[in-house]
Amino acid sequence: MMKPSRRIPSATSRDRAADGKSESKDSKIGRPEQPKDRIIKFRSCYRNVVLDVLRARPNWKEVESDSDFDICWADKEWIRDYYDQLHLQEHQRLNHFRNHFELTRKDNLMKNLKRIKRQLEREDKLEEAAKYSFFPSTYLLPSEYAIFLEEWKKHPPGTFWIMKPIGKAQGKGIFLFNKLSQISNWKKDTRWNAEAPQAEAYIVQQYIANPYLVGGKKFDMRIYVLVSSYHPLKIWLHRNGFARFTGGRYSMDINDMGNALVHLTNVAIQRQAKNYTGAGIKWSIRNLKLFLISKHGAEAVNQLFADIQQVLIRTIIAAQRVMMTDRHCFELYGFDIIMDSNLKPFLLEVNGAPSMSADSEEDHSTKFSVLDDTLSVVDFEKKLKGNEEHIGHGLDLIYDAATGFRPTTCYLGCYARKPDIPDGCKTIGKKVLN
Repeated sequence: MMKPSRRIPSATSRDRAADGKSESKDSKIGRPEQPKDRIIKFRSCYRNVVLDVLRARPNWKEVESDSDFDICWADKEWIRDYYDQLHLQEHQRLNHFRNHFELTRKDNLMKNLKRIKRQLEREDKLEEAAKYSFFPSTYLLPSEYAIFLEEWKKHPPGTFWIMKPIGKAQGKGIFLFNKLSQISNWKKDTRWNAEAPQAEAYIVQQYIANPYLVGGKKFDMRIYVLVSSYHPLKIWLHRNGFARFTGGRYSMDINDMGNALVHLTNVAIQRQAKNYTGAGIKWSIRNLKLFLISKHGAEAVNQLFADIQQVLIRTIIAAQRVMMTDRHCFELYGFDIIMDSNLKPFLLEVNGAPSMSADSEEDHSTKFSVLDDTLSVVDFEKKLKGNEEHIGHGLDLIYDAATGFRPTTCYLGCYARKPDIPDGCKTIGKKVLN
């Protein structure tokens, strides 16, 4: 297998603008080979593609211990229950930072984005502050109800807003509204008592009413970002990802306001449709990029993807100051990005535990390559030199505070090699395929 290379040639033609594909042997980077005399002990809280990848790596052995491991791929509940009780050894690694929720809980995410924007404005860095315009007007209810009310008055009657519970996933609890009476439970003066508890904390956002549509349907993008260190900050972006489509055609008709199949792209929501088959619900980011190039040209689409990359970087920088640094930790995030009809990207949310269950061969291949490359960066095999800019099937360094590395090229949606998956390491749904 080839060693990691720093060289990836630039793309010039229409196909290469989307592809980033190289004929150079140096760009074909495989999984580092494991020294034969070293056993890596792993603990996994998941029985899906995560476990497939861990089992597929040579000389890695599964253990059940909550303390005697080299790497633990934990869920958030495990971090909450065990992290503070552990004294991690130098070699041990965890896949979450202690206060990961500063980025992955919706209220904290928006708090940190607003804070850094205000800070930049106070420092008279107005140009950089203006670049933090990639999230809609957002307020925490019920605590910011009065402030939200002033914002509400600035918009025409009938404007759509969206309510999201701060700590839930898969589209649970989300709804649209266009009248204040529809959110009366979230008024600030609502008093808590045992018989009538105060409403659950939600964020309210102005709804992006003009999303970019494909075939009349709304979609967002799931993008995988790895932070291997917060201090100094080091960020990686995977070329693989996917677009998630709604099953129903998009509509701003008042009668469709409550139809989640029209407005929410979450697969868990779309599966509730009576005629759901899974067909056409997901596109690879690569196929989406090629489609966009066919409509708008390579220059406009490359600029869009470069803008998306900056959204990812700025979002992580916004939380860096409050993140508890720990050299034992890394984190693989699932960013959800939507774009409007003007090709402007907006951040929807950041997932600290993006789903790693596969519902198709392509879905499994995508998630396998993302996870496998993540483990290659963690580098238990000690094969990396530390100056790599491209790893494995398609993981690219996009920010390195220690070296000042800031690439101008975005490889999201470009060519990425498919992983070689051993027999017995392909869990699709609840089945393990050979």
